[in-house]
Amino acid sequence: MSLVRESIHLRPAEEADQEFLFTVFASTRAEEMALTGWSAGQIEAFLRDQFHLQDLHYRRHYPGARFQVLHVDGAPAGRLYLHRGATDLRVMDLALLPEFRRRGVGGALLASVLREAEALDLSVSLHVEAHNPARQWYKRLGFLDEGGDGIYVLMRRPAPLETRP
Repeated sequence: MSLVRESIHLRPAEEADQEFLFTVFASTRAEEMALTGWSAGQIEAFLRDQFHLQDLHYRRHYPGARFQVLHVDGAPAGRLYLHRGATDLRVMDLALLPEFRRRGVGGALLASVLREAEALDLSVSLHVEAHNPARQWYKRLGFLDEGGDGIYVLMRRPAPLETRP
């Protein structure tokens, strides 16, 4: 695991951040979109629709969620969307721009989420694509598979009191 030496800061997302948040979203789908054979305009239109639908879904199904913009050394770097339920802290989305990936930033963010959950005695859950290599990393952090739909797997790290004898 790499050590993060950068300054990491989260702040609430604002309406003015929508274009940046779209850029982060689109960056996570770049490899997939490269396989479509679509024009740049078609890809952008599709991704804007998907971004909008994702946002509607999150706001409808996760009332009170925290939508945050991540800054690394003062530069906008990604997004972290979290929802706190009665027994669970759901990582709805944690995404970084490509230039901030593989630097330990995501690990530092997830570690802070895990610390928050431990302090509140909450489990932590997230969805991950079934074939995403990050799934093994989540397992090493104590997340367990809880089922899926063939595309995504729900993973959950039990609350501290759940793991005590």
